Amino acid sequence: HRFVGKNPILIVGNKVDVLPRSVKHSRVTHWMMKQARAAGLRPVDAMLVSGKKATYIDDLLKKIEELREGRNVYVVGVTNVGKSTIMNQIIKAATGSNEDVITTSQFPGTTLDQIRIPLDDGSSLIDTPGIIHRHQMAHVLSEKDLHLVSPQKELKPMTYQLNADQTLFLGAIARFDYLLGERASFTGYFSNDLKIHRTKTEKADAFYDKHKGVLLQPPNETDIEKFPKLVRREFVIKEPTDIVFSGLGWIAVHQPGKIAVWVPEGVDAIIREPII
Repeated sequence: HRFVGKNPILIVGNKVDVLPRSVKHSRVTHWMMKQARAAGLRPVDAMLVSGKKATYIDDLLKKIEELREGRNVYVVGVTNVGKSTIMNQIIKAATGSNEDVITTSQFPGTTLDQIRIPLDDGSSLIDTPGIIHRHQMAHVLSEKDLHLVSPQKELKPMTYQLNADQTLFLGAIARFDYLLGERASFTGYFSNDLKIHRTKTEKADAFYDKHKGVLLQPPNETDIEKFPKLVRREFVIKEPTDIVFSGLGWIAVHQPGKIAVWVPEGVDAIIREPII
């Protein structure tokens, strides 16, 4: 707010098209508002859109027009969230054109300068360079692997029945250990192309060393050599909780227990209230 002052902030969540149909959009926007306030922001509203499918873009335009009152509009966000894709859809909706004006890429940091789109009253819609958020999976994967783990269509939840001392490997890029608790079900929400393998926790280190880059992919055998080491974080779960692997997906934990998750060094793993 030291940059924005009293100007209104609207939070936009992209890629709504990949959320499972069982997700209530109101629950997601409520969570977005709660997280924003925890970070010290005071947004006036939160919306969900799909830049890829142009879903709710007209609603977004109406909301922007309602809030801007003749002012310039700045589009700000971290890399790899599809800002430029949304901007292209806004331009198409506003002009009736079918051409992409802004270059987009899945790989972080491809919008290198401010891009101004003039509005009818002489003010502008301004796309800003993506802010680097180093705690995302995007910064440790190649462009090919990033495409593989970034969901391209609706997530199909996968449920696993685990006993304590069992482990799930998410390719070779993350790991989930069920350490303590009764036999329980865990539901994963990840790209449908990400292969998940189960093993015993006591054998997990050896399994990883033997199969990383081959059975466990991504990364592949070449890229695994420069891939960051996995670091361990432990959580004691007392109520239904989502464990989020930043930029990858999440696992819903439905009952109490002790969990350990492993993510590449520098990448976030957090817990949140369930969004389903």
